[in-house]
Amino acid sequence: MLPLADLYAVYGASGCGRGVMPLARQQLAQAGIAPERLVFVDDAPGPVRVNGQRLLTYAQFLAEPAGQRHVVLAIANSAVREKLAARLIQEGVRPWTVHATNVVRMDEVVLGEGAILSPFVTLTSNIRIGRHFHANLYSYVEHDCVIGDFVTFAPGVKCNGNILVEDHAYIGAGAVIKQGVPGKPLVIGRGAIVGMGAVVTKSVLPGEVVVGNPAKPLQKKY
Repeated sequence: MLPLADLYAVYGASGCGRGVMPLARQQLAQAGIAPERLVFVDDAPGPVRVNGQRLLTYAQFLAEPAGQRHVVLAIANSAVREKLAARLIQEGVRPWTVHATNVVRMDEVVLGEGAILSPFVTLTSNIRIGRHFHANLYSYVEHDCVIGDFVTFAPGVKCNGNILVEDHAYIGAGAVIKQGVPGKPLVIGRGAIVGMGAVVTKSVLPGEVVVGNPAKPLQKKY
């Protein structure tokens, strides 16, 4: 009796997931895996197929005959991503990294499980990246950076050298983070949000929201 083929899924059929699916499809095709072994998983009800791939609920995904199950979490909200990652571990589902064919990855790059690396992403040298990292179109991470778990880079983020980005930070589209110095990195704190197009010239506190050029804390209006 032949062993059951593995099953692969993009978790999330919204805009993020639909952007990841072509990369996943291409990656599996290069490995000789049939497109029928790739599905969307989403908790919300929807059509039978989305962009040509079957859409399953998580329960249906677990019930589907398979050898091993592999999932990439195409969920923008990092807190939800963390909860789903924990659930997948409990269910014995393996995290899956999906990357575009034109991603540039240089020397001494440690990449955690479950990453999404979109087209034209560059990771240079001596970089350490945590679990379930999202790097959107045209983002880069320069030398000697450390990126935590469940970090999200929107399109066009410029993360220059000697920067520490802590867990759950969100860096908005087109943001530029100034290079730190060896032994004294510029720090983007846990859960911090860097606004679209911001130019970050100094460290950002945990949970802080910064915007503008140069980036400053967002003043709340009551």
